Amino acid sequence: MPLRIKNLDFRFENSPVKIVADRNYPLIELAGLSVGPFEEGNEYEVYYWVAQELAQHGMAHFREGESLDATKLYKVQWKERVQIAGQISELPEDFYPKLRRFLASMKKETSRQPESVQEYEKARHLALDILNSRLKKIVALSAVSTQTDPILKKFTSEERLIYEQLGKIITEWRTRTLEYEEKG
Repeated sequence: MPLRIKNLDFRFENSPVKIVADRNYPLIELAGLSVGPFEEGNEYEVYYWVAQELAQHGMAHFREGESLDATKLYKVQWKERVQIAGQISELPEDFYPKLRRFLASMKKETSRQPESVQEYEKARHLALDILNSRLKKIVALSAVSTQTDPILKKFTSEERLIYEQLGKIITEWRTRTLEYEEKG
């Protein structure tokens, strides 16, 4: 993963999310960070990486709507497919970090429950369809130098990075092609 996308992913890991405590738990002291105390059923805001650890240990779960699931993935894929040519649907800013974690979680589940392989493959196919559809649009839009803010605002940070890099490459290639002088 390129460094810039790793930085965006790191930012996601350290962004606040909502969790619901699954049991009472006292204050947890970490190096420079205090988490809790938790009361079962109450909602709390913590960093994503903390929420992930708490969920793995059965202490809390992500609040409804905080994580990605197969149903949401299908809705994104459907919404992307019905866009007219030259249009792109808006995704939540954290879509790709959540997608990576959702697919990794599903893949991990296949080792524990082999019957879930088909669900994982279906989700992976939906994700690939979304990626390919959006990537085609990003490539097409980056080839046209004048984009409007409403279209660009629909990109996630990761997509903006791809769009900007492609735009630079295409502009440089056009310039070199049109200004080429044969050396003789």
